[in-house]
Amino acid sequence: MFLGLHAVNVFVRDQDRSLRFYVDQLGFHVAFDARLQSGERWVAVAPPDGTAVLTLVAPEPDSKEYKLIGRPTGIILVTEDVIAQYYEWRRRGVLFGFTPRLRRVRRESEDESTVWGGVFTRFKDLDGNSFSLVGFDFITREIEAERRRVTERMEAERRATQELEIAKQVQARLFPQMLPPMATLDYAGSCIQARQVGGDYHDILDLGRGRFGLVIGDISGKGIAAALLMANLQANLRSQCAIALDDLERLLCSVNRLFYENTSESSFATLFFAEYDDQARRLRYVNCGHLPALILRHDGTVERLGSTATLVGIFKEWDCSIAECQLCAGDSLALYTDGITESFNDAGEEFGELRLIEALRRHRELAPPAVIASIVDEVRTFSPHEQYDDITLIVAKCRDC
Repeated sequence: MFLGLHAVNVFVRDQDRSLRFYVDQLGFHVAFDARLQSGERWVAVAPPDGTAVLTLVAPEPDSKEYKLIGRPTGIILVTEDVIAQYYEWRRRGVLFGFTPRLRRVRRESEDESTVWGGVFTRFKDLDGNSFSLVGFDFITREIEAERRRVTERMEAERRATQELEIAKQVQARLFPQMLPPMATLDYAGSCIQARQVGGDYHDILDLGRGRFGLVIGDISGKGIAAALLMANLQANLRSQCAIALDDLERLLCSVNRLFYENTSESSFATLFFAEYDDQARRLRYVNCGHLPALILRHDGTVERLGSTATLVGIFKEWDCSIAECQLCAGDSLALYTDGITESFNDAGEEFGELRLIEALRRHRELAPPAVIASIVDEVRTFSPHEQYDDITLIVAKCRDC
């Protein structure tokens, strides 16, 4: 919760004359000068390097506030160099009660006794209101240290925000920008990140000769670290697709080896890679420790495509098994990450696989982009609080052709 000092009243006889004194002689700036609906004029000034505001109030002559004009205000102004400020203001005609003096004060505590010194003087404005001008050594040091800390923190936050925005733009370009058309499959994919950048990965690859790769993955960790690993995995996968195009097992073994060699021991990824033959409507897939893909058959039954290999990046020596299944007209395929199934409500219940299956059934007549939007809406309704994990989903429907 923010809490700040709004303003301190200084009672004056003539606001215009006082305003000129504070601006021209003390070097303050006008913080506010306006007339309220009541007709009262509100004039406020502030020192050039501070946040305090002095409101110059012209009270009625018969008021108790009017009697306070010309008395000590109790206001203490702190500066880094009292002597320099004293001579500058004297040249501008400011009246001081005495030349700056050095005062030493002993501060006692249970642990230590410290002595600190401060230079101070007093001056008056046109109405005789008196102010103290001080330059305590320890206060000056603390003010400067705090000012540096705030400046450095703000600069670090600005750089971090700028870098995150750049990372977000870069990562957005890593997701599919153009979807290769298929003769027998309608599909769409989406990733909604919990932070500005994340570790979920989805891709659609044109493997040539009527074959396409449907890919989804989940990188260990969160934020920038996961985003860098996601970019590493995507680069490995796309580069190896050009080398081991006709050998799915060799392709994924190469991806695992590169990911293992280029990342730390604690880094890993789950991955589901499906090779779809557009003409034969055949799906060859490897599930590397990822959540089971779901096939919703045209008759309403559900088929789960479970793990055929371990996680990517854990072991240098790694192999996988390739499984196959046939898609038919009217079948739907869903690849997803745990940001969907592990979203939880206020009672601590997870959205879960069963709710996802029921949502796929309810929306099966919609086009894939609409199916994704509907499922994401259901997840957010079920789990309305802050999103904790990336939500990624690919939905494909086999055409009636």
